[in-house]
Amino acid sequence: MSFEPRITRKSEGLDGAHWNILGQVYTPKQITEECFSWHATFPIETFVPPHIHPTQDEYVLLLDGALDIVIGGKTEHAATGDLICMPRGVAHGLFNNSGRDVRCFFWVTPTGKLVDLFRRIHNMARPDEVVALSPEYEVEFLPPVRADAQL
Repeated sequence: MSFEPRITRKSEGLDGAHWNILGQVYTPKQITEECFSWHATFPIETFVPPHIHPTQDEYVLLLDGALDIVIGGKTEHAATGDLICMPRGVAHGLFNNSGRDVRCFFWVTPTGKLVDLFRRIHNMARPDEVVALSPEYEVEFLPPVRADAQL
């Protein structure tokens, strides 16, 4: 996948896309074979359950707000301006326990099958269905955990 130089505007997603992923809004910003990036809004009390990307490194830049992170078996807290680095093969989960919406910018490298997973699970309401499909797209979910139980 090659791309033309461009600016993807603030509220704009590639091809007008905005995906509802388990209550969060993901807006794709750039997709190439090497990198996939998206803006995300985490409403209050939403989360990404603990999971592993065996073939991708993942990064999150917190633009506004705070998240609790379970990474590599430890619980951490990240706030506005912090960069969260999650190497491939390391279990991680993200939890908005902050009491307000959180905005952040994600990217993974390489892109792998994650874009296809997001397209497939857009508007899927049942987490168990998401968990069942994810291994086909190189994402492995772990048993449920609550970040606040470990703080």
